[in-house]
Amino acid sequence: MRLVLRRVSAEGPPALLRSGSFASLRTWATAAIVLLPQVAHACPVCFGAPNTPASNGMNNAIAFLLTIVGFVQIGFVALFVTFWRRGRALRRRREELQLIDGGVR
Repeated sequence: MRLVLRRVSAEGPPALLRSGSFASLRTWATAAIVLLPQVAHACPVCFGAPNTPASNGMNNAIAFLLTIVGFVQIGFVALFVTFWRRGRALRRRREELQLIDGGVR
């Protein structure tokens, strides 16, 4: 599909249009669905067949991606807990230091 750049009007900005008409594509798609209804049928994964290999693979992929997101979130929580602990330890160390009376001013 080739992209063509042409102006809508002399004063207006250029519009990016595809060669061919979207209306004709929509007409052909509608005709295909009406004349060939088997084209419009859903696959077993979309239709909801629970025991097909494709739906099992999709369920495993979803579980894997959710696990990865969970590990990343746990990593962020661990990072902030580490920052909090280091800040607390630094405050304790500063409080342990004693100012010597009569020191240099």
